[in-house]
Amino acid sequence: MSKPKLRIGLIGTGFMGKAHVFGFTSAPRVFELPFDPELHTVADITDEAAARAAQTLGFANATADWRSIMADPEIDLVSITAPNALHKEMALAAIAAGKHVYCEKPLAPLASDALEMTLAAEARGVKTQVGFNYLCNPMLTLAREMIKAGELGEIRGYRGLHAEDYMADTNGPYTFRHDPAGGGALADIGSHALATAEFLCGPITRVMGDTVTMIAERPDGKGGRKAVTVDDIGRAFLRFENGATGSIEGNWIATGRKMQHDFEVYGTKGALSFSQEHFNELHYFDTAAAKGRQGFRRIEAGPDHAPYGLFCVAAGHQLGFNDLKAIEVAGYINAIAGKSPEPFNFRKGLRIQTLVETIQASSNAESWRDVA
Repeated sequence: MSKPKLRIGLIGTGFMGKAHVFGFTSAPRVFELPFDPELHTVADITDEAAARAAQTLGFANATADWRSIMADPEIDLVSITAPNALHKEMALAAIAAGKHVYCEKPLAPLASDALEMTLAAEARGVKTQVGFNYLCNPMLTLAREMIKAGELGEIRGYRGLHAEDYMADTNGPYTFRHDPAGGGALADIGSHALATAEFLCGPITRVMGDTVTMIAERPDGKGGRKAVTVDDIGRAFLRFENGATGSIEGNWIATGRKMQHDFEVYGTKGALSFSQEHFNELHYFDTAAAKGRQGFRRIEAGPDHAPYGLFCVAAGHQLGFNDLKAIEVAGYINAIAGKSPEPFNFRKGLRIQTLVETIQASSNAESWRDVA
């Protein structure tokens, strides 16, 4: 029996646009889904760029006008991977047209914008997703299960870090990520560290932030240089609702780091350590181990850690970044069908933006702030 189609409109064909396509094309080949995703229309900045993207990525149609995607009654779901400052306008237009919306993070430049988007989606009854696919890693699910089961005892401390070096070059150009309307390392990658912290340890209630700009100006592409006002590094001390304390850092000038999304969790009975640079591993310390035999031991991802087994029947062969996107897409499609809750909807995206803004306000005031 043929499945109903879920027709996709994609806006933006850069790194994350391609990742969304990989997710939509891989997910139905790995998971039993209630819909058959169809790549309907892709939008890019020119007709030529859109046509090239359609041919390369497998879309049936191409356009240079993203609004035409909203106006097309055939399209069911809009994927937004455009620059951050455009997310709000595009998402609100899609919601008004009654389409489901899959938006890359950060959801919006301001928490007030994210709230408007959230309320609009909830009022219209459309399903939403914000791209936080690192949370789809089976090793993170295992870590959360171990914490909830009490295997680590009472959680005392947490350390989270997301560090890369794609902005480390002082002469690297000024980009949309440097725009105050949605830019900065804390919002761009520190948001992942915050999402992981709450995924594992629960709500953050208080923060003490420190955001710094290390590269004060960058080439503007016109022969001059443009002042940078957003942070290159964003850090925060954290207090959790469960009584634990901790810290996070988002750093896009971490020389030599390509993908260091790491965390450590410390409890009274044990500890966990994880690095995205080796994200098919989780390291576990158990205080009950015999003296002289203690140390962090590696837990290797395998078929026992769902849904790894749907991708590969053998442990140690490893999942990849785009596999995490396929897991994210599968969860979202099941939510659209009403088979499960939305994995990371706009309200959760609003939560992360609220945390980011509270940390920024704390840094400006040089004082602790309660999280709304």
